[in-house]
Amino acid sequence: MYCYRTMSIVHDVTGADEVGAAAIAGAVDDRSARGIAAAIGRLVTDGSLPIGSRLPTVRDLARRLGVSPTTVSEAWQTLAAVGAIDARGRQGTFVRQPTGPVTARRYRRVTEGPGHFALDLSTGTPDPALLPDLGPLLAAVGRRSLTDNYLDHPVLPALEERLRADWPFPPEAITIVDGAMDALDRIARAVVRLGDRVVVEHPCFPPLLDLLDLLGAEVVGVDVDDEGLQPAGLSDALDAGGVCAVMLQPRAHNPAGVALTRRRGTALAAVLRRHQRVVVVEDDHSGDIAAAPLVSLGTWLPQRTVHIRSYSKSHNPDLRLAAVGGAGSVVDAVVDRRLLGPGWSSRLLQAVLLEMLDHPPTVAAVAHARDEYARRRQAVADALRARGVTVTGTDGINLWMEVVDERSALLTLAAQGIGAAPGEPFMVRPDTPHLRVTVGLVDHDLDDLARRLADAAGANPARAGQR
Repeated sequence: MYCYRTMSIVHDVTGADEVGAAAIAGAVDDRSARGIAAAIGRLVTDGSLPIGSRLPTVRDLARRLGVSPTTVSEAWQTLAAVGAIDARGRQGTFVRQPTGPVTARRYRRVTEGPGHFALDLSTGTPDPALLPDLGPLLAAVGRRSLTDNYLDHPVLPALEERLRADWPFPPEAITIVDGAMDALDRIARAVVRLGDRVVVEHPCFPPLLDLLDLLGAEVVGVDVDDEGLQPAGLSDALDAGGVCAVMLQPRAHNPAGVALTRRRGTALAAVLRRHQRVVVVEDDHSGDIAAAPLVSLGTWLPQRTVHIRSYSKSHNPDLRLAAVGGAGSVVDAVVDRRLLGPGWSSRLLQAVLLEMLDHPPTVAAVAHARDEYARRRQAVADALRARGVTVTGTDGINLWMEVVDERSALLTLAAQGIGAAPGEPFMVRPDTPHLRVTVGLVDHDLDDLARRLADAAGANPARAGQR
């Protein structure tokens, strides 16, 4: 084969460019399988590895990096899972346009328990008894003519005006999509490229981790405490470079139940100001049933923050609506991409939501739900702590409780007809075993529930007196 070499790229008569192992090794700063895959992903994204390029052999790259061939093979498997490379046997391995895997492995681990339960607290969903009544508003709105043109604005003008008046900071643009996860999906696809680093909270909502895996991102977990994301961890992650976005939950954190304080927001904004190209994505998934006040980083960084406000838990899951507002470049990209798909979210449901936001019975129902969820959560949390169980946070419909052994705790509860979500899918990295329990679904016998949870956790009652 005749070929000529320029720098570290080799061109052969088959038309494929082969990238030398040295060129790739120079871009790898983390020599784990995950780090190697992320580095190659970044090279594909920035065009250094064009589509169709042939990669060096596993052994050549392993030799250059000083790692085992097994480590490089694992990196290749990660890249193949998102469709970024194509192995063609003896012809070699080639860069291709990433397609993403079709899987939600973490989310399935949360939702696919061992069976049906008399009391299923694994769901993370609101109590149907605490949702406002949609019936009268659906009937009233259903008689209206809301649109006769596919090209109408994606948001009802009156709803946009109402949302802007209640937004935590002045948004450059605002739109409506089909729920919080739809919003996260569309925003992530607008800002994240293969190999990009994305900072998330640790622990983190499993579907978000699955989504970032699908996009071929390198996930960086930063710990949360009682005030939210920790500034020192965020600073370290951003200083390492390559971060395109920080994704967080400002209140009712799922699963940890923490809420961002204004003091912590000020500290995080100071860190982010040193990294001008990083986008902040906030998922306010619980909205008006969260007990904590909303603190948004958009207060300090309005042109770089995209805020999501979901109405599924507070008003009704079947509304399937979330508002997205903030940085115009990101929100406009979401709107433009939707034109090639659904175009807009149901304007009929938007009209229902608009009516609900100022409908006195609905406002009262949401306020009652907020107080009731807070009461239930506090009662179970206090009872668990009294029995020596570590529980984090003060907000939301879920409890994040520490256990001695996750599998044993799940089986103990299952034997009593109680379902809970395993903690491992929420973990960005290995950590202390936990369960997530949706205590917002329980309206009676809260002390008895706490006793059963404590028994399953393997708590030592003597520890309670040492706290």
